[in-house]
Amino acid sequence: MIIAYLSYSGNTKETAELVADYLASDGVLADMHRIGIDPPIDASAYDLIFIGTFTWEKGATPDEVKDFVLEVGYKPDNVAVFGTGDTQFGGDELYCRAVDKLVTFYESKWYGLKIEQSPRGSQEQLVQEWLEGVLKDVKSLT
Repeated sequence: MIIAYLSYSGNTKETAELVADYLASDGVLADMHRIGIDPPIDASAYDLIFIGTFTWEKGATPDEVKDFVLEVGYKPDNVAVFGTGDTQFGGDELYCRAVDKLVTFYESKWYGLKIEQSPRGSQEQLVQEWLEGVLKDVKSLT
């Protein structure tokens, strides 16, 4: 498994690390990939790809994430998407819109996890529940 993420403020990185911690507590190790910083990956080497993003300017997906999608070069069918956002910028209509776009693009089997700013506090439970659902589906497919 790999957790590929883009983070400017640290919120998406914190969510990615929380996903990695939950996986590790379940005995699953995942590679961490910093989108826009680390070298390109070979997506075919991973049974599950997590993509973490934030939403940019009026609901846009950041350019670095778009570049990552192009670097992968195809649409893997094993992508789970999470992201962070802030409802004070654009309200519910634009909240974590990049997550919705990536879920649709990849035709993901899983709903996109949306975190308001930081995953701390009560939102940690949202991360854990989402991840449990993803892992349950992955285990039933293997």
